[in-house]
Order: sequence, then structure tokens, then C-alpha cells
Amino acid sequence: MTSPDIARVRRFARAVTAEVGALDSSFLGRGRPLGVARVLNAIGAGRSEIGEIRAYLGLDSGLMSRLLRSLEVEGLVVTAPHPTDARRRIASLTAAGEREFEAYEALSNARAALLLERTPHADELLRAMDRVALALGQHAITVAEVDPRGAAAGACLGAYYAELGRRFAAGFDVALSCDPEAADMVRPRGTFLLAFADGLPVGCVGLKGSGGPVAEIKRLWIDPAARGLGLAKRLMHDVENAARDLGIRTLRLDTNSALPEALTLYRRSGWVEIDRFNDDPYPDHFFEKVL
Repeated sequence: MTSPDIARVRRFARAVTAEVGALDSSFLGRGRPLGVARVLNAIGAGRSEIGEIRAYLGLDSGLMSRLLRSLEVEGLVVTAPHPTDARRRIASLTAAGEREFEAYEALSNARAALLLERTPHADELLRAMDRVALALGQHAITVAEVDPRGAAAGACLGAYYAELGRRFAAGFDVALSCDPEAADMVRPRGTFLLAFADGLPVGCVGLKGSGGPVAEIKRLWIDPAARGLGLAKRLMHDVENAARDLGIRTLRLDTNSALPEALTLYRRSGWVEIDRFNDDPYPDHFFEKVL
């Protein structure tokens, strides 16, 4: 890598450090540094087990203990043994801690809004932020089984349908496709998986079942900012395992020539092309895989 490239990376790091207040002794003017505020935020956002918080923030045990102790001395956090495992400890916010968490949330949201307001190309900035955040945090992307009727699933499906509309020559109307019923993508018939990056959905895939040994893979989609990280392959692996768990022995799927990356993925991962098996007007390639 050339020296100018290294200089650009370091410039970016300095700009982010300044923007987020990483060196401030009083982050967002609340009287404590960023590290302490991040621990408070993690607890307020629903993480309670101290080991989980430490892993989420990437802290060593000594620093984690010092930051927690600082919050305890302020009366913002209390810790106690885990109710079912004495080797673990949990942390929770006091009433004062809840108020401080809400203050940080309001200030952080306002700071983010101000940054977007003063940026002439906010959409481009957000796309760049997404790509950087996902590249740096790819190790922490998780996959979870969710209700396909939920808001997070709906956001992914909406983005998926919009992308098909842009990429298909004749556009895409979900009402004309063989759109699976939500009931066919929940256990015991099927499942719906979402990939999450720090709480935000960045990919999805559905398993449409009928209760029999044959099911379909539907709605595989990855956020453009997360592409190239192996997430599609990971979701396909996980949904195939879910199918095995449900007793499904044969999987089918369809796709369109306008999605060459999908065709490449399927052909490289053991799927075999077969004859058309539905009357959906959009797909022109059909695949099957025996588990």
C-alpha cells in the first residue's frame, strides 16, 4: 500500500477521533470520558452480563472493572451476582443512571443530526459510514431467527424489493411474485433469519416450508455496504442448518439473470439447476439442493 493511502487512513482516524470526542475528559459535557459513557450506554441499551459488555466493547477485564467501579461510585450502576450462575455478575442502572443514559441518548442523537445537517451530501456520508462500520465490525455480526412480520424484517424486505425494482429491466411488483406467506416462514413450517450489525439489520433470508420434506429458500438479501464480507454464504449455511433441524431434506430456490452474484453463489455451493417449478413471472433460473 502506498504512503498516500496510509496517510488517508490516518487522516480518517484523526477526524473520527475528534468528531466522537474520544479524547475529551468530559464526553458530551457530562463530566466523564468516553469509555465510562460507553459502558453506561451498553447497560442502558440492554446488556447486563458483565462478560458480555466487556466483549461487546472490546475491553480487558482490568479496564472493565475500573470503568464499572467509576459508575458505581457515582451511583449510576449497581452490580450483583447472576441469579443462576454465581461465577458471573450482572450490572443494572439505578434511577440516576437511567436519567444519565437518557441524557446521553438525547445529546448523541442531536450531535448526529447536526453532522448530517451540515454535510452537503448526507446520503453519501451515511453510505460511507455504513461500509466502514461493517468492515471494522464484521466479526461482531450476528444472525438471529425473527418473525418475518416484524419491523426489522420488513425493513430488509422493503430494501430487497426496491433493489429488484432497480435491477430488473421491467421493474418488480411484489404483488405479482409468488410472495411467501409469513406463516410459511415460521416454525414448524419454516424460518426467517436476519443478520444484525450492532442492532441494525444488514441481511435476511427466508425458508418457506409446507410441513413436508421439501422447502424453498426465499428473499436472500444483503445490505450493499455489507457485501463482500461472506454474509450471503453465512446466511445460506445457517438457513440450510435450520432446514435440517426441521426435517427438510430437499431445498429449492429461484433467481433471475439480473442477479449474477446470486447465480455464482448457488453454483459454487452445491446447488444444481433444475426445470421451472413455479409460475412466478420474475425468475429464469431454478435450483435444487439435497441436504
